[in-house]
Amino acid sequence: MNPIQKTIALPDGRTITIETGKLAKQADGAVEVRMGNTMLLATVVSAKEAGEGVDFMPLQVEYKEKFSAAGRFPGGFLKREGRASDYEILTARLVDRVLRPLFPDNYHADTFVNITLYSADGVDAPDCLAGLAASAALAVSDIPFNGPISEVRVARIDGKFVIDPTFEELQKADIELMVGATYENIMMVEGEMDECSEADLLEALRTAHEAIKVQCKAQEELAAAVGVAKREYCHETNDEELRADVKAKCYDRAYEIARKGCADKHWRQDSFDAICNDYIESLPEEEREAKTPLVKRYYHDVEKEAMRRCVLDEGVRLDGRKTTDIRPIWCEVDYLPGPHGSAVFTRGETQALATVTLGTKMDEKILDDVLNQGRERFLLHYNFPPFSTGEAKAVRGVGRREIGHGNLAHRALKRMFPEGFPYVCRVVSDILESNGSSSMATVCAGTLALLDAGVKMRKPVAGIAMGLISDEGATKYAILSDILGDEDHLGDMDFKVTGTADGITATQMDIKCDGLSYEILEKALLQAREGRLHILDIINATIPAAREDYKPHVPRIVTMLIPKELIGAVIGPGGKVIQGIQEESGAQVSIDEIDEGGYIEVAAANKDSIDKALAMINAIVELPEEGKTYHGTVRSIMDFGAFVEFMPHRDGLLHISEIAWERLDDMEASGLKEGDKVDVKLIEIDKKTGKYRLSMRALLPKPEGYVEPQRAPRGERAPRREGERRGGEGRGQRREGGDRRGGQRPPRKETKE
Repeated sequence: MNPIQKTIALPDGRTITIETGKLAKQADGAVEVRMGNTMLLATVVSAKEAGEGVDFMPLQVEYKEKFSAAGRFPGGFLKREGRASDYEILTARLVDRVLRPLFPDNYHADTFVNITLYSADGVDAPDCLAGLAASAALAVSDIPFNGPISEVRVARIDGKFVIDPTFEELQKADIELMVGATYENIMMVEGEMDECSEADLLEALRTAHEAIKVQCKAQEELAAAVGVAKREYCHETNDEELRADVKAKCYDRAYEIARKGCADKHWRQDSFDAICNDYIESLPEEEREAKTPLVKRYYHDVEKEAMRRCVLDEGVRLDGRKTTDIRPIWCEVDYLPGPHGSAVFTRGETQALATVTLGTKMDEKILDDVLNQGRERFLLHYNFPPFSTGEAKAVRGVGRREIGHGNLAHRALKRMFPEGFPYVCRVVSDILESNGSSSMATVCAGTLALLDAGVKMRKPVAGIAMGLISDEGATKYAILSDILGDEDHLGDMDFKVTGTADGITATQMDIKCDGLSYEILEKALLQAREGRLHILDIINATIPAAREDYKPHVPRIVTMLIPKELIGAVIGPGGKVIQGIQEESGAQVSIDEIDEGGYIEVAAANKDSIDKALAMINAIVELPEEGKTYHGTVRSIMDFGAFVEFMPHRDGLLHISEIAWERLDDMEASGLKEGDKVDVKLIEIDKKTGKYRLSMRALLPKPEGYVEPQRAPRGERAPRREGERRGGEGRGQRREGGDRRGGQRPPRKETKE
């Protein structure tokens, strides 16, 4: 065993250590990456040969976090890690998007990258180390790779940019970006921000790239120390004569279709396909089957070049627009009667139908990841059914792409979600048509649906996808606003930008070419801002502001704050009290302990249920007042009086002498029975014992000529009333307010304040 280490110093004094040669030595490449007590293991294995007929790069990246890394047990019945969480999928996608373009175009062997979190200290975020770990594993392997790359998180905290901030620091960030790059070029960007300017975003990218250069240099030194030579391979068999013939016979026809500027996606696709099919049909029948895969590959390059030259040389896009034009937009709110909010947003051949559902605390999403536990009150889900592109295919659940696109739209909208909003909110975007950025259509449709639901957003948000067509070295280029699907597929950049009229809220960028300058990025951002403002004008014209009131079928929610010491009284033993409130009122009641006290949320479909629940809660949390009249319930009858529940879960003694002005010989004469409703006055609260003395007679008019019996001083025996016997009943009793007759005690203790 001969482990090799490299150490990277971060600007704040922390260090990252990369080590290889100790673990997982049978993989083609394996490294450990440590920062503090956080440790990742990345392995990479690639097949020696490509699969038959495979003409693409079959790369799979997996990121997995072990619960044992944080000293925790997994949840669920099996108590073991299961399918990947959304967070793990999103982290794997970040790595995949940087690695994939850097494999040689003619390398088609199955390649698997696995990154596993084995130790976590809860201080440093492991996801910002995943790209570095994957690239380092490739660097020390014999797998062909045009790297190295690295990824860092850059955040602006208190006006300063910080590389790979801690979890605690990240809470204060107003810009948070994950950036992936080689030493020369930025390849991937994803993040969110609080309405930052284009200039601030560019400065964040520059800061991140400088840190990445240091990490790339360390990987090169590590690879040199290992000394592994890259493998030789042959995964493609090419026919250069056929390639030249396909271009000679197909390019001009493809160029004519590209410059025709037809907005119909299916017409263009059918026309392009017809050119390829005509060429295949022209081949000798005995050669046709063998050459068809090569012809399709070469024709793809012809189609790509025709589209790109048409844009660069004539400024004509596939659908006839200018580079800055945005496709026609129409939108409509309140489209569906059932949801609490709905909207349709259509831009060209891309259409999103968004719905909003408002719920209670019981609808919160529970987060239980290895390092992230909590609750989410604003949710956004994105669905991309196959029919949206005219594809004959069954829907097979949510894919990684849908999770990634939904996360981008969620980031775009969440910072504009109103603080203190009482509802849990779920936005669902179903893509009904797609030719261009459906995630940006989701942002626009989501804004419209939220406003239609009555959610008073801080500001409306819109999104736009930008593209780039450039020649070798980017000496000549065109920045495209609102790109088509083909312009994304055949172009050099997919740059999505969302924001308000005042700044950017989220961004996602994938770059497929080398040498993209900051000058081009700046122009793309400024052009994106113009497009975003144009879309916001249409959104504002459709619905200028949020509804003044929620729709009639939206559940109403009222919140209140109570002292912490009364939380237990509202919940009750085993939750009996709060369950009783819900059953009796028909409202849904939840309570949370926060710094300020107990936060209570009461929700119901009608005002009467809410009012009833609030009255019951107020009765519990209200403090008893001497001299106040209460409407109570007789809970038990004793020889010396009755115990009356005059407030929820507060009992007081109604002594026999306080029932009526006339003397009662026994409780039977009072006529009171258990369950009777009576009005009583709280005449005394014993400050020492917390017991309550109640009176009914205090609410009755005093009989004319009534004389209050004199009480004997303490320590003296009071004179007997006529007919009263000594001993027996009442011997040794205390007079009122907790008296005990015949040695009997009340059936339950009186509740203290």
